[in-house]
Amino acid sequence: MAVTIKDFDVKEKMQWCPGCGNFGLITALKGALADLGKDQSEVVVVTGIGCSGKTSHYINTYGFESLHGRTLPVASAVKLANTDLTVIAEGGDGDGYGIGIQHFIHIMRRNYDLTYLVHNNEIYGLTTGQASPTSLLGMKTKTTPWGVIETPFNPILSAINGGATYVARGFAGEPAHLKELIKGAIEHKGFSLVDIFQPCVTFNKLNTYEWFRERVYKLEDMGHKPTDKKAALEKAEEDTKTDYKKCPIGLFYKEEKPTYEDLLPQIKGKPLVKHGLKIDLSKAYEEFM
Repeated sequence: MAVTIKDFDVKEKMQWCPGCGNFGLITALKGALADLGKDQSEVVVVTGIGCSGKTSHYINTYGFESLHGRTLPVASAVKLANTDLTVIAEGGDGDGYGIGIQHFIHIMRRNYDLTYLVHNNEIYGLTTGQASPTSLLGMKTKTTPWGVIETPFNPILSAINGGATYVARGFAGEPAHLKELIKGAIEHKGFSLVDIFQPCVTFNKLNTYEWFRERVYKLEDMGHKPTDKKAALEKAEEDTKTDYKKCPIGLFYKEEKPTYEDLLPQIKGKPLVKHGLKIDLSKAYEEFM
């Protein structure tokens, strides 16, 4: 039977704030999985802590809610254990670009074959409105009452320079467009980043849906070529160079190269879970009794 978007629905009621950008994001993700014909048993969604962390509860696939900032190490372990699985890691801008930034850097250079969706609302939403690594200069929050004085982290620029082989950005207010970006990320063999503008309607009164709609434009409409690394880097810097008056969305960069898993001889023939290893742990158990 054909897979439909309803196959990924759950009975649990979503507890996000009304109007939260996460609703558009999860709709796009479910649509992408359905369009690709992914069976629920083939997919693992790994999340961190934060509003985005509930995604693994709200989608009918295998799921794992990890520690704060530790989404990517868990996702990479799942992929190494069973390379047949479609592994999707999800976290917020604080989770991934702040607390877990060290993992982000090394996962990219290793080029694991997994997809990373970042719910980038430019604020710490779950903890009620503190500045995050992507909060804009001058933004007033609970932790920056006189305005942010730090330069915002640029995930797109960092991903292209860091070794990610599929680098895209979407907008939760454009779920159909976002769905196509996620589909491309899942189909791509290598580390895929989709940074997603995901408005927090409760705690971020600056970066609203209206704010983004006035600024975002699609790279494909401008004839951008994702294989052109120099052009991709220039587009990645456009936000800051235009003082955030223009915010490009779409596929910035894509390249093909061997993945981390491709270079491991132990799993070239078949996934680790199918090796049928028999290990006697009785002596180890006795030591701890």
